[in-house]
Formats: sequence, C-alpha cells, structure tokens
Amino acid sequence: MTRIDPWVKGKKVLLLGFGREGQSTYRMLSRTKAYKELAIADQNTEKAWLPDPDVTWITGPDYQKCLDDYDVVFKSPGIVLERPVDTYRCQMISQTEVFFQLFRDQIIGITGTKGKSTTTSLLYHILKSAGRKTMIAGNIGIPAFDHVDEVEPDTVIVFELSCHQLEYMTVSPHIAVLLNIHEEHLDHYGTMEKYVAAKENIYRNQRPEDILICSRQCLPREGACPSRVISVADLGETHPGPNAEGEVSLQGEEIFYPGGSYLIPWKDIRLLGHHNYFDIAVVYEVCRLLNLSDEQFSEGLKSFTPLPHRLFYLGEKDGVRYYDDSISTICDTTIQALNTLKDADTVLIGGMDRGIDYTDLIRYLSESPVAHIILMEATGKRIFQEIGEWKDFKHPERLVLTKHLEEAVEMARILTRKGCSCVLSPAAASYGIFKNFEERGEAFAALVMGKQEKSGKN
Repeated sequence: MTRIDPWVKGKKVLLLGFGREGQSTYRMLSRTKAYKELAIADQNTEKAWLPDPDVTWITGPDYQKCLDDYDVVFKSPGIVLERPVDTYRCQMISQTEVFFQLFRDQIIGITGTKGKSTTTSLLYHILKSAGRKTMIAGNIGIPAFDHVDEVEPDTVIVFELSCHQLEYMTVSPHIAVLLNIHEEHLDHYGTMEKYVAAKENIYRNQRPEDILICSRQCLPREGACPSRVISVADLGETHPGPNAEGEVSLQGEEIFYPGGSYLIPWKDIRLLGHHNYFDIAVVYEVCRLLNLSDEQFSEGLKSFTPLPHRLFYLGEKDGVRYYDDSISTICDTTIQALNTLKDADTVLIGGMDRGIDYTDLIRYLSESPVAHIILMEATGKRIFQEIGEWKDFKHPERLVLTKHLEEAVEMARILTRKGCSCVLSPAAASYGIFKNFEERGEAFAALVMGKQEKSGKN
C-alpha cells in the first residue's frame, strides 16, 4: 500500500495534466492501483508515453469538460481551470497538497516571485553539508511523489513552492518562507490581488506553533497569519548598526539578529549581488532555528555553486565578459543585475509580453550608465515605444531595437566594449519563444560562447 492510497482507494481518479508532475503521480498510483478507474486529461494530443492500456486518455481543447465525471482530480500546477474551483463536484487536489498533508511538520516551504530556487537550493546544500538528513522537492524540478519513500521521521524537507502550487492549498508548512512579491503571472491570475492571495496560502493555514519568515514587504495583515512571524529587513548596502525595527536585518554584508550578528564571507562565496545576500540572510535565520552553528553555515555557504541562468558568469569572449540572467522575468531582477554588474556595457531585454508595467525599469534605465540597451521581442518593442513617449528619457541613442535573440547577440558583439560586461536580463517571460527560461539561457550561451546547445525557436 502506498501512502496516498487513502485518497484514491475505490475511486474514479483523473490526472489533469500529464507533464512531469502528472507522470510522477501516475507512477505512484500504478504501484498498487488502489483506484477504481484512472484517466488522464491533457490538452496536448501527443501522449508523452502510454503507461497502461487500461488508462483512459482525454486530449484536445475540451480536455477539461470531463472533470465532474470523476471523484478525485489531481490537478497539475499551471493549468487554468475553466470554472471557479468551488463549482466542481469532484474533489480537486494536487500532489503538493497530499504530500503536505502527509509531512507538513517536517517541511520548510519557500516561495516568492524571485529568489526561491536559489534560497531552496542554498538551504538544502547547507543542511546537507552540515550532516543533516534532508531532501529537496517541489517547483525546483523534483516532484515530491518521486521521493516520498525517502522521508524518515527526522528528515528535513526543503520544498520550493510556486504560486500555481499554492493556489488551492489548504495546508501550510511548519516553517514558511515568503521572500518577496512582485508583479508577475498576471496572464494567469488577471489581477495582482489574486496572485498575492495565492502566495499568501504559504502561511494562511499554519498553526500557532508554526513559523513564518518573510521580508518586511510581505508582512501579513493583522490577523491573517496564525503563526509566529519573523521579519527580515533589507537596509541596503550601508552599515548603520543593529536594527531595532526588525527581528532580523541585512546591512551591507552583515546579518543582525536579536543578540548577535553574522558577517557574510562575501570574498569567499560565488553568489553575486546584494539581492543574493538577502536570500542568504533568510537561509541563515532558518539555520539558526535549526540550531546550526555559524561554522557549519559558513562551510556550506562557501561550497555552494549558484544555479545556472541566475546572473551566471558564462566566461569571456573577445575581451567581453558575458552573464546569463535568463531567470529574470520582471523589472526588479533586471535592475538588480545592472546594480550588481557595475561594468555592464550592454544589457539584452525583452520576451513575451504579459502586460506588466515597465515604468520602474524605464525610469531606472534613463538614469543608468549602461551604454547599450538592446531590446527584442514583443516586450522589447513595447519598451522602445513607451520610452519614445517619455519627454525626459536620458540618452535614447543607447536604445537598439532588434527582433530576436540572435540579432540581439549579434548587435551586442558589435557594440560591447572590450573589458566590459554584457548581460542577458530580459525582464520578460520566455514562453512562446522558448520552452522555458532555461532553454533561453542555453541559447544565449550557445550564441555568445560558441557552445553547441540547441537554441529555441526565434
């Protein structure tokens, strides 16, 4: 008997979506086949693989019409329901929901518009290097059901959560981490309020004995969070001393907490930029709660290798240093990248247009010393047009409008001065152009460094 049999025993079960998570759920269910009937519904008519001749396949544009024909529906993240969730007769659950029902007391759940993958992987790495029994799962690309049998009573589970995983959650982790919230995914949610509400599910169902660690930007409204709240304040790159307002604060490279401080060994680590120091501060506070010593924390921090596509240094070519920040899909991350790379001579911006407001980025670029602003794809064109309507945008001759990534890279090769840096930091999604931001970053690396990765559609 598998641990999830109680949710499906004797029932008609539908897997809504058959990507990575849907396939993981199928593998778990097929171990005992405790269900009465199993079907898979996916918009894609090309079946990823045919797992079982007894499984019913429902594909095509009407794939969601059948939901109420089943008792239990495992919904994959990112699928937009055609009706409000409370209008369905079926029980709508998810892999994440069931996993949290089983192990919530052992879970450290991490979410935020940006920084969640770095924070999740950094925390996991430090815990593992300190000899703690730990596992990593969730939105970072590791379906939870693939590792459910590895969980022991003393395993610390570090779980990355996307807004899509949180959207309908009715259970929250013992330790919740909310890093930040920026305008994002409005094509899915329609309004910022609905997006924020999804993110807030990380703590909404906590208990009084639980803990929420969040940035001061994301402090819950009074009465909205039932658990203990630990705020983390980013006071910038100066060193004014201990912060009386927040329980934890980052000031320059130093983390202050009640009764002490920790100096980030910034010369000995690979994470670039003050925004990454904030993630380090959050991870440090989690590790303090788990009773790790500063020595254990420092050892793990120094040996951590940053994830690709996050202001990742690709190398030098023809005297120019190239950085891949393809993970950047909002204004704030592009601003952070340019603040970090003081020698940036060229930035590549643009991608799929999801209707987000680019005013902050345009205002920043007007004052930025970056010499070449190469704009591409739909958002690049829109930014170019919006800048054209500004009366006081400084040095608009820096703008270069291109169609696609290949053309943008070619212009960057021509324009970027030797001894300086060029960074891909799109401030836009990759969908419709590339499969995901990883493929976009690989295509950029192939174009600038001569690597042989397959580029995406352009």
